[in-house]
Amino acid sequence: MRYAGAMAVIWIVLGGPALQADAPAVRFAESSVVVHTASGAHPFKVEMALDDAQRALGLMYRRALDPDRGMLFDFGREIYISMWMRNTFIPLDMLFIGADGRIGFIRERTTPQSLEIIEAPDRNRAVLEVAAGTVARLGIRVGDRVDHAIFR
Repeated sequence: MRYAGAMAVIWIVLGGPALQADAPAVRFAESSVVVHTASGAHPFKVEMALDDAQRALGLMYRRALDPDRGMLFDFGREIYISMWMRNTFIPLDMLFIGADGRIGFIRERTTPQSLEIIEAPDRNRAVLEVAAGTVARLGIRVGDRVDHAIFR
């Protein structure tokens, strides 16, 4: 019991309640995507950002992202999409994807907590965010295809 009390004090001192207050309680459905490149098919487990609250929160406040995980932001139709890294503590690779599932623009190794606006020059339906370095590691290129139900 003494150990639990000490851990609670450490949690409070290190900002436990503040960290929880900063991260809104938004839930994300999980799904799978496959990125098809010249080197093969690369599966990812993704969280789906489908509404305004989910898209606004995205991967903010996360401290890590596994190499086979990501977040798929679906905007429902092709529009000009702007992203940023506010309150995002990990660097990311962003893949902007058209309604046909083709990658139209890639931004690699974004800067954590940057307020710089990241946008593709053309309209896209979705953005897939994955851990920084994934694009280089898998050889993902503009024109590669992302397979998910939203693109069918």
